[in-house]
Amino acid sequence: MSVGTVTTYVMGDIAVILLVSSLLGGLASRYGQPAVIGQILTGVVLGPSLLGRLPGDPAGRLFPPEVLPYLSVLAQVAIVTFMFVVGYELNLRSLRTSSRTTLSVAAAALLVPMALGAGTVLLMPSAFTSVGEHDVGSRSFVLFMAVAVSITALPVLAAIVRESGIAGTRASLIALSAAGVMDVAAWTALATSMPGESHGRPAWLTVVLIACLVLGGGFLVRPLLRWWIHRPGAMFTHQLPVAIILATGCAWATSELGLHAVFGGFLAGLLMPRRDDVPDADVLRAMEGAAGLLLPLFFVVTGLSLNIGSIDRSGMLLLCLVLLISMAGKLVPGYLTSRLNGLDKRESATVAALLDTRGLTELIALNVGLSAGIIHERLFAVLVLMALITTATTSPLLTLLAPPRRPASTQGEAVPSAGRSET
Repeated sequence: MSVGTVTTYVMGDIAVILLVSSLLGGLASRYGQPAVIGQILTGVVLGPSLLGRLPGDPAGRLFPPEVLPYLSVLAQVAIVTFMFVVGYELNLRSLRTSSRTTLSVAAAALLVPMALGAGTVLLMPSAFTSVGEHDVGSRSFVLFMAVAVSITALPVLAAIVRESGIAGTRASLIALSAAGVMDVAAWTALATSMPGESHGRPAWLTVVLIACLVLGGGFLVRPLLRWWIHRPGAMFTHQLPVAIILATGCAWATSELGLHAVFGGFLAGLLMPRRDDVPDADVLRAMEGAAGLLLPLFFVVTGLSLNIGSIDRSGMLLLCLVLLISMAGKLVPGYLTSRLNGLDKRESATVAALLDTRGLTELIALNVGLSAGIIHERLFAVLVLMALITTATTSPLLTLLAPPRRPASTQGEAVPSAGRSET
């Protein structure tokens, strides 16, 4: 396929993806779901699960194999950009005042589902062999399943918080902060379990290099950037070029170290200098616009690897089991730990419901496991459905449980400011 033909396909695919995503996003909003649910379903609709079942294989004609690498690159750019926005809006100075609550909630809501996931694999291996998995007893598979049921999707959680109108409440800010801690810890654990993803380095060296990257960014790169941007006669009159360079550079660094590039985007957002702890409005507007435009491409790339029709009776039983351990592993410890840290019943229930959101980050992890050969198509389909169901149940739970919106300063415990959109 020539370059011109590939370009033609890519342009047409982008148009189709954005059209379907906009329609499904609007439909989701009409039925009380966040628009991101419709975007996720775009991948299901345009992939082999639905469009691919029609005569003539229209999914294969629309997305030929030669075009997929180009769409995948654009999809990675989208999620890196989106995570930059999430990190840029978080106020780390305010996070310090609620670190005890954040860390205890994060620890409980991460370690409990990880233990349940690993324990299920070790105690019930037949549930996974029944869907075609062979290396169920391997360290990589056990750890992957532990991570897969314990992830909370920070980007999708942020979108749900925005669209549900609870941004700025103590519960939403604690959940957002805890989700960031949990996802970084979970990805670090997953990266160190896969030598191929760490470029052959020993696990301890990977951890040391990641720590050096984070500490070097916080104590060296961020102060230098702040001086460079705000000095008289600065070369960059606008901060957007700096943000793009920082996001792509950090994404490259974390990818080289075995973490997914998405956390490079998140780290870049944390390192990006602010003036008086307020993000630059022009940078946020531009980066949010780019992410919002391209993010549906990631969901479609994921959907092209998903075939819901491959799930048989054993797959449905496994789905029920995975849903049970993933939801119980988030809701119960999230609620109890929040209560122990002084939140009232409704706030604690809100934190627990938000932490059960998986969505985008879960799909990223599942794609890593699939591409690395740790899991295969049938289990991949089961886990994607688990991510969709747990994410789709968040908004109905919030409707029942979310406390009335109150300013964070009146809650009795300082919480992290989340920038312009309070995420």
